[in-house]
Amino acid sequence: MKFDIKIDEGVKYMLFASLLFAIMGAFAKLSSQHMSSLEVVFFRNVFGVLIVGFAVLRSPMKHVGGKPLLLFFRGFMGFTALLAFFYNIAHISLGDAMTFSKTSPIFTALFAWAFLSEKLSSKGWIAVFIGFIGILFITQPSGLGFSKYDLLGIFSGVGAALAYTSVRELKKFYDTRAIVLSFMGVGTIGPVILLLVSPYVHLPELDFMLGEFVMPSGVVWLYVLAMGILATLAQVYMTKAYGASKAGIIGAVSYTNIPFSILVGLFLGDSLPGIITTAGIVLIITAGILVAKAK
Repeated sequence: MKFDIKIDEGVKYMLFASLLFAIMGAFAKLSSQHMSSLEVVFFRNVFGVLIVGFAVLRSPMKHVGGKPLLLFFRGFMGFTALLAFFYNIAHISLGDAMTFSKTSPIFTALFAWAFLSEKLSSKGWIAVFIGFIGILFITQPSGLGFSKYDLLGIFSGVGAALAYTSVRELKKFYDTRAIVLSFMGVGTIGPVILLLVSPYVHLPELDFMLGEFVMPSGVVWLYVLAMGILATLAQVYMTKAYGASKAGIIGAVSYTNIPFSILVGLFLGDSLPGIITTAGIVLIITAGILVAKAK
């Protein structure tokens, strides 16, 4: 008996993009063994600036503009969320770090309701509630509250959600490439500024945003180059996916990023998540899919 299984083109693109994002995270983790998370963020963005900048030179941007502060806000929130995400990649399992970042659609639905007056259906509210329960399962706060990694993980989702929420408004005024550059530009200049001031600041609790510049050498160049290239390719295929299929379907498929990251993390020495953590991951994936379907 012959089975002919056809997979939607957009789903194929998103599955590939999710795998690329997971492998990109692996190279970010490997890079973090030789440099600060701040420097990793710099290299993650500088390649994107060069690629998008070249595209702008070939085809100049055309837009209305007029929202510079909101454009900067999008870039700043995206940069700080990425900084928290990469710091966690360096210190906790790749799967857990990726799960925290994938809470962003849940927060985006909440922020769009609060700031953009978008309606949130009963299914959407249920998804938000399930997502928060999932976060509690993963963080498992003790009497001392959340750990530093938990707080940074949650912020990586909240910061990304605020950035995504601002994009919905910015699309009315700016070329997509301008919005992308606002993120990558701040994500390139921000680390340079912080690296310059780091020698004069001695606050161990802020080590996630401080660091000393270390020139990559040998195999480390391979790590940072692979990270930048994979991140750019993942963005390209994710964009192709949303252009080929319904956003709700693609949004749901994007959660394959989590199991891919857990699998890739195992090759890097991460342990399998425990029962409670696994339950939290399942709840967050469920919440994300419900939000995607509601859209």
